[in-house]
Amino acid sequence: MRSTWAPRGKTPVLVHRFNWQRASIAAALCFGSAGGGCRLAFHVQPGSYNTQRLIVVLQELRRLLGGQKATLVWDGLPAHRSKAMQAFLASQRHWLVAERLPGYAPELNPTEALWGHLKGKGGELANLAGDTLEEVIGAAQRGIDRVRRTPHLPYSFLRRSGLDLW
Repeated sequence: MRSTWAPRGKTPVLVHRFNWQRASIAAALCFGSAGGGCRLAFHVQPGSYNTQRLIVVLQELRRLLGGQKATLVWDGLPAHRSKAMQAFLASQRHWLVAERLPGYAPELNPTEALWGHLKGKGGELANLAGDTLEEVIGAAQRGIDRVRRTPHLPYSFLRRSGLDLW
């Protein structure tokens, strides 16, 4: 449930132009297994993600992590389950292990807590009805930047999910 502001007794009205452009946003919370902080990777894709684009994003993530080994915990998006993605993941086992979350379990996904934080009360995406796609992406970027500057937040998202690094 979200709250919004309006004069007492008046129904709040959010004005939107309904030009229905779409962008998809991916985020990765990268926690060091030996401590040392958290990195928040963020990627915007015009339209929807497909398998090939997600493979490119994972290659960019590897560069961001400097080739360090990683365990990827993600949901059941069809592009995550495709044969091409499975073949790519098999070829990357030297640095990447992928674990899929159970279906219908967003509470186990730390990035869902990130999105909830950005969309919640006082978040950059709360009640946002942007006139342009760039305005919405800019608001998301500002929220991501704020989370990056607040070191305890990514750990709170991990703690909320019940997952543990050790």
